[in-house]
Amino acid sequence: MDEKKGTFSRVRTRNNKKSRRLRRSFRRLLFLFIFLMCSVILYKIFLPEKKAIVSTTHNPKEINVLVKENSKVVSSNTTIKISAAGDFTLGRDENYDYSGSFTDEATKNGLRYFVEDINQLFLTDDFTSVNLETTLTTSTEKAEKTFRFKGDPSYAEILRLGGIEAVNLANNHMFDYLQKGYEDTKRALDSHNIGYFGYENSFITTIKDVKVAALGYEGWQDTEEIRAQIEKDIIDLRKKGSQIILVHFHWGDEKQYTPNNSQQTLAKFTIDSGADLILGHHPHVIQGIEEYKGKFIVYSLGNFMFGGNKNPSDKDTFVFQQTFHLKDGKLTVKKEINIIPFSISSVASRNNYQPTKLNGAESNRVMEKIIHYSNEINGSDWLVYDQKN
Repeated sequence: MDEKKGTFSRVRTRNNKKSRRLRRSFRRLLFLFIFLMCSVILYKIFLPEKKAIVSTTHNPKEINVLVKENSKVVSSNTTIKISAAGDFTLGRDENYDYSGSFTDEATKNGLRYFVEDINQLFLTDDFTSVNLETTLTTSTEKAEKTFRFKGDPSYAEILRLGGIEAVNLANNHMFDYLQKGYEDTKRALDSHNIGYFGYENSFITTIKDVKVAALGYEGWQDTEEIRAQIEKDIIDLRKKGSQIILVHFHWGDEKQYTPNNSQQTLAKFTIDSGADLILGHHPHVIQGIEEYKGKFIVYSLGNFMFGGNKNPSDKDTFVFQQTFHLKDGKLTVKKEINIIPFSISSVASRNNYQPTKLNGAESNRVMEKIIHYSNEINGSDWLVYDQKN
């Protein structure tokens, strides 16, 4: 009897312990469930509004910003910064002394010497174009004319080192060494991955998914023939999807600070035909800037890296920059420009072929000069778009 009671007592004790363990496990599970429910409620109460996700990618000449919400594209805003400078004569006329010439400096100092004082300006924009007023050839057969410029084909490397993407070929020195010199020049540019435009050539490149195009002409006279060609070329570029079209003109009168009538009428016709920016050169001095129908006409950028004269009396020049704004792939009316005064030489006593950014009083002097000659055309209201003002 006592043995049965003991056995029953031990069984009951074991059952009681098991029951207590089950109750403890249930309480733990219940507590965990209540904690999770409270956490969910608090999260919903204090959850902040969902914000747009901004994804930005960088490389030295590209900044793209894509705004997304719930993985759906809301809008795409793109900026393209374009720079332009004037005449690049990367060589010399062989009839003049070698000492102190562009070729002499290249031999003594190497090719990087010529871009040292540009301070990577053209490496930090999106696209740079200039006027190449020199053949790059070893040919010796010359045209019958007063000045004939040529440089070694290796000098195309100077353009690459400076950050220049494309050059205008349509000018009065591109055939100084006849057809062979012209073809040699294009081959030299191709071998250094430098684009070119002018004559039978147009140029299109894609920057941040935006197609930028360039055309070049000798614009000595405003004629029906050149107008027809310009109109056709711009229509062709638009059909190919070009969203920004730049037009370079080699035109005007040498040493004249005011554009002639043909420059002005041809520039305005070209904008009426669909160009987005007009860039001029040839006078070897700067001329003013005009805004026309929301577009800019830069009548003459002057010389820039100019091997054609060892010591020109006027060494003033400038870089013109414009930042284009696009929304959803379409050009907007928003405009920003930057006028950057330069000298063609880092020393005043001669031309050492090192374009140098000006500062302080000298920069202000050249800027006032540009404004003065702009006022002789149609005023300088474009100053409101200059980022420095």
